[in-house]
Amino acid sequence: MRELQIANCKLQIERRRSLIAGLVLVAGLVLGGMPQFASAQGAAANTPTSAPAAAAPQAPPDLGDVLKAVDKASAGKDWSSPLKLAVVFAALALLPSLLVMMTSFTRIIIVLGFIRRALTTQTIPPTIALVGLGLFLTLFTMTPTISKINQQALQPYLQDKATFEVACVRSNNLLKEFMVNQTRGADLEMFLGMAGMPRPATINDLPSYVAIPAFAVSEFRKAFEMGCLLFIPFLLVDLVISGILLSAGMMMLPPSMISLPFKIILFVLVDGWRLLAQSLVGSFNY
Repeated sequence: MRELQIANCKLQIERRRSLIAGLVLVAGLVLGGMPQFASAQGAAANTPTSAPAAAAPQAPPDLGDVLKAVDKASAGKDWSSPLKLAVVFAALALLPSLLVMMTSFTRIIIVLGFIRRALTTQTIPPTIALVGLGLFLTLFTMTPTISKINQQALQPYLQDKATFEVACVRSNNLLKEFMVNQTRGADLEMFLGMAGMPRPATINDLPSYVAIPAFAVSEFRKAFEMGCLLFIPFLLVDLVISGILLSAGMMMLPPSMISLPFKIILFVLVDGWRLLAQSLVGSFNY
């Protein structure tokens, strides 16, 4: 029993020694750095075992000196990596708003919502299906702009031919060019007047806080115009069915229940989804 206790004590002592050695190793890496630790280790290996170690303890580097060295090394260069990460995460947080307000998604999803309302199918197609179709139609309509951003902003930045700030400015200018091409002149003049600014000579001189709301208002107007035009044929079907039911004396029967299959058949016979996608894509100016 006594021998077992002695063995357990020896095992605990060895574990503590290993833990202390690991802490010393981590402290050396943190305070001295990898190069200094490696050189010290190499020097210790080259020293004869009979000679006592005479290495003087190295003091940890001063924080002020480290900050000065970092500032001197990063002076005149591109943005630092932490700042780039902060910009990327901020862009990801604003991505839903950017997708809705700076692309063709707004017009597409509003028109798709109108067509489902006109068919009176309630939740058919499901909302997730409409959003998915809207996303892919948005990607299709935004492909020319995305290609320009890739060629003029992203690739030069990846090849170190442009700084991160220049790449962001070019991307913003290309998005503004797309938005201004879809914006009505009256809406743009209204926001310029409210901002107290004259009409800029080029699109690049137009500030984003003027271009984005003008683009959004124009998109809402065009989407509602297309939705109203889509409502007219389905409204005519409802009126015809209501007149037939009224003349037959079936006033208690809901007209929407009878007109629903006729509207679906009409929409399918004219290949409505193909015409709708073609109309949506063709409504954008490039």
